[in-house]
Amino acid sequence: MKKAFATLAIVSLALGSAYAGCGKVVTNEGKLKSFDAATKAVVVEGKDGKEAKLTLTPSAKGADDAAKLVGKDVKVDSEHGKITSIAKA
Repeated sequence: MKKAFATLAIVSLALGSAYAGCGKVVTNEGKLKSFDAATKAVVVEGKDGKEAKLTLTPSAKGADDAAKLVGKDVKVDSEHGKITSIAKA
C-alpha cells in the first residue's frame, strides 16, 4: 500500500508540473476600456460586451504603447491572465 501511494504521489507531481507551463494563449479583441499604469491592470471590452481584466507584464510586446491605446480597438494575447502582447487591431 505504501509503495502504491508513493508511486501515485510521484506520478501526480510529474503530471502537475507538466501542465504548469501549458502555453494556452487566449486572444481578446475589442476596445481597450482602461489601463492603470500603477497596477498594470488592463480592461478589454470584447465585441460581445464582456470585459476581460488582464495584467500587463514588462516582457509583453507593445507594453510601452498600452496607455496610447485606451479607447481604441486592440488585440490582446494572454496566458493565465498575463498579457504576452498588446497591439492596435
